[in-house]
Amino acid sequence: MDGTKTATENGSQPAARQNGRRRRWEMTSENVRYFLPKTGTSSERPELGQEIKSEGEVLVQAFRSGQVFYTVVAWKAVPEVDGNEPRIVKQALTRS
Repeated sequence: MDGTKTATENGSQPAARQNGRRRRWEMTSENVRYFLPKTGTSSERPELGQEIKSEGEVLVQAFRSGQVFYTVVAWKAVPEVDGNEPRIVKQALTRS
């Protein structure tokens, strides 16, 4: 167990520090979107093509076609107060 805080009511996890190090965010299927690349693009200049609903589906389609796939997570900057120290942290948005 990596010590990540439990999810808050809105499904996101607050950033936290332990021993001066920022803890890792746990990604869930509610946060991650999966895309195949747009035809004719390269990994040096990626363009998102068809969105795939799940990680399992995108793995199969990418394997069958010999393509890479991309994952996208949208983030929002939100304020957080830790004791008397205000700071700005990132909060993953859920897919809509």
